Amino acid sequence: MELVEIRQLVRQRSVSLTHKPDRDARRLLMYVFTGTRGGHTRLRIISLLSDRPLNTNQIASEMGLDYKAIQHHIAVLEKNNLVTKVGEKYGAIFHISNYLEANILALDDVATRLERKMNSKKVYL
Repeated sequence: MELVEIRQLVRQRSVSLTHKPDRDARRLLMYVFTGTRGGHTRLRIISLLSDRPLNTNQIASEMGLDYKAIQHHIAVLEKNNLVTKVGEKYGAIFHISNYLEANILALDDVATRLERKMNSKKVYL
């Protein structure tokens, strides 16, 4: 899912919200998604989980990434209270946390900044 599609998803979900996101929430999202190397992958995971809850293996197969890599990114998202786990071990299902749902407007700013950051990188062939 491209960043433009993620921003559209955020705008669709934020229609019913009337308040601004917390400044601390915005700062946390900026760090998790733009301040670290796996930000784009984590944003893709969030976009997958916004459609329906999935387990780690389902996320890995849909994204075409290694299971261990997805485990790492999910652990980072869970540590920062952006996803919630239901169940234990292999069958655990992940979904977007209430904290992220309440501050979904800040995700639009994050996607915009990440897109700018990715476009400014120089590619040498």
